[in-house]
Amino acid sequence: MTDLDRLLSFAARSRVAGGFGYAGDDGAVLPDRPVETWISARMTHVFGLATLLGRAGAAELAAHGVTELRHGPLHDAGHGGWRAATDDDTKAAYVHAFVVLAGATATAAGIDGGRPLLDEALEVWEQRFWDDDEGLARESFDRSWTTSEDYRGANANMHGVEAALAAADALAPTDPGTAARLRSHALRATERIVHGWARERDWRLPEHFTPRWQPLPEFNRDHPADPFRPYGVTVGHQFEWARLCLHLAAALGEHAPGWLHTDADRLFLAATERGWAADGHEGFPYTLDWEDRPVVGARMHWVVCEAVAAAAVRYAVTGDPRALTLQRRWADHGERRFLDPAVGSWHHELTPEGAVGTGTWAGKPDAYHLVQMLLLPGRPVRGSVTGAVLASR
Repeated sequence: MTDLDRLLSFAARSRVAGGFGYAGDDGAVLPDRPVETWISARMTHVFGLATLLGRAGAAELAAHGVTELRHGPLHDAGHGGWRAATDDDTKAAYVHAFVVLAGATATAAGIDGGRPLLDEALEVWEQRFWDDDEGLARESFDRSWTTSEDYRGANANMHGVEAALAAADALAPTDPGTAARLRSHALRATERIVHGWARERDWRLPEHFTPRWQPLPEFNRDHPADPFRPYGVTVGHQFEWARLCLHLAAALGEHAPGWLHTDADRLFLAATERGWAADGHEGFPYTLDWEDRPVVGARMHWVVCEAVAAAAVRYAVTGDPRALTLQRRWADHGERRFLDPAVGSWHHELTPEGAVGTGTWAGKPDAYHLVQMLLLPGRPVRGSVTGAVLASR
């Protein structure tokens, strides 16, 4: 079985000057990879969660992440915001969503510098990325914020919803006004993407759009295994959005629209029924086409993690015993297929037959999905994983 403390020890090996690096199969940082902001921010979030759990040494690692995000090479002191990596000056919404998440969890955990990091990250997110007319976030800019990418995406907005809910949970005790605004933004984005586009397409969620938010169903057909913008329907994102709908409903309480629960149910069932063993092999393919046929058959660890997490939250909210059965079945599948007992983490990618694959992901670059999967079962459902851990202390 995956042990959280051993996993955290594995993750700690990725600490480098500048933040956290890209870990290879054995946990050692790959020397030819740059320091990437999404990894540094995710790992800071992970060690912030571990700090909330009282794990020894976690606070120092979280503080390292906060310090490097605030003052290290990824932070652009001249133009504001964060570079995508030490060798990439792009200012991406996906990346900035994780900086907000890192700041939120560090703030909740009482990490020195956490609140200033959160304040700065939120300011950049709301001033540069959030498009209040659309109720969605723009995708990316060049370093000086002068040119916006000719693309819009659901993935960055999904993590923007996650980050907004975590920031709201962290800020609610001291700044309820900002918390309410962030939850409103999360609702608007979820309504357009889930209650709009996914519902209209019988719960096949489009990921890629024009700058005017017209869906691009054929986007990346020639590059279907892209790690962030794959072609077709991404099964793991169906599960993530289903879970986020329930977190959002918990955050909004009596003001939550009823469709959040209904849509969470439909997305969860669509991912389950269309995704599992769609190609005849155990597990979830990475992507499906618009007729539910497998496109990229590789099995990604994060998809299993999100399936387990979604089932756990579904069970906590509804008490549906089928959700508990699926949670246990999928968790067992993950342990049997993905766990690398030599290091205590999971392989990030497998072939449909169960061999280690590298078509999309090499090594084991971060612990974010796996840590959250381990923490959600049995905890109260709140607006975010950070809020759930806070509430259970």
